[in-house]
Amino acid sequence: MIRDGPPTYQISAAILADEPATKWPTLGGKMVKGKQDRKARNAINEVVTREYTIHMHKRIKGVGSKKRAPRAIDEIRRFAKQQMNTEDVRIDTRLNKFIWSKGIKNVPFRVRVRLSRRRNEDEDSVHKLYTLCTYVPCTNFKNLTNVNVDSEE
Repeated sequence: MIRDGPPTYQISAAILADEPATKWPTLGGKMVKGKQDRKARNAINEVVTREYTIHMHKRIKGVGSKKRAPRAIDEIRRFAKQQMNTEDVRIDTRLNKFIWSKGIKNVPFRVRVRLSRRRNEDEDSVHKLYTLCTYVPCTNFKNLTNVNVDSEE
């Protein structure tokens, strides 16, 4: 006998009755009451400084030789925007010179940067905060982690 489609199986009602309706724990239909009356503080609006190691080699892989250093600057800007949640990202001249130090083609594989989220003094600006990216000299990148830095302001 030839059948079309997948095979069908007979499952007894006794097997189905032994299993619970759901396998996940429930709260019994009650809403969990938490800290709803307190106003949540937004951590994005705080001024903070952190140090990161950016792996530039993986970010500019496959980019044409004459566009590698400009793309590296764009990737630093994108990384800072993602980590600090600010649209306004400013890159320090020392960081720019380090990226361009080996030429337009040979961008350094890694770079250690200090990202500091700061308040914008310009009242006319659309953004309240901006991120300043500065270069941190580093000879060895082994065992370095992302570090919160106390701001010197």
